[in-house]
Amino acid sequence: MNNASLATADRLTHLKVVVLALVASIAIMVIGITAHAVDDTRAYGVAAVPVKAGKVMVSTTDAPTLVR
Repeated sequence: MNNASLATADRLTHLKVVVLALVASIAIMVIGITAHAVDDTRAYGVAAVPVKAGKVMVSTTDAPTLVR
């Protein structure tokens, strides 16, 4: 029984690796699904209270731009 390398490992060792990978992937999926933040005050990314636009703002500068 030479289990030093996955290429020369026996059938039971391969089965253990496959089962461990399957369990780990399921655990990551469950953590990702449960960690999904759900905010009930918002529906489809739209705020419940609309934000109204403010006054128009103009920003200018009279400093010349020097390009070399």
